[in-house]
Amino acid sequence: MATTSTATAIWEGRLRDGNGSFKAGSGAFSAAYSFATRFGGAKGTNPEELIAAAHAACFSMALSAGLEKSGKPATRVETSAQCTIDTVDGAPKITTIALRVRGRVAGLDQNGFQRAAEEAKQGCPVSKALQGNVTITLEAKLE
Repeated sequence: MATTSTATAIWEGRLRDGNGSFKAGSGAFSAAYSFATRFGGAKGTNPEELIAAAHAACFSMALSAGLEKSGKPATRVETSAQCTIDTVDGAPKITTIALRVRGRVAGLDQNGFQRAAEEAKQGCPVSKALQGNVTITLEAKLE
């Protein structure tokens, strides 16, 4: 059951004053980005925001699947992800992704939710792609 997702990015001009755009292969989203939106705090998106969104979405699905498999399906899982890029050895590097999840699961206590969230953190495909290269932290709270 292999699936392949695609996206396209274009960059025009020099690094600091150029600009780029990306588009999902499905056409579901597209956006512009620039040096200022990536490194200068300007309003707009950047590749790290896309990684954060992908990780939050993947983790939410993995946690939901794990809870369902254990007989405790969630009524709601909401995950936020913060992807941090920093300078390491003189070059930009994604250093951490902080996951924060809130869930509503009938018949489950905080310890059970924490265990399920930790398993999802280890098992979701995006986490697996980042493990060993990026520090992934997790804060999980049952509502």
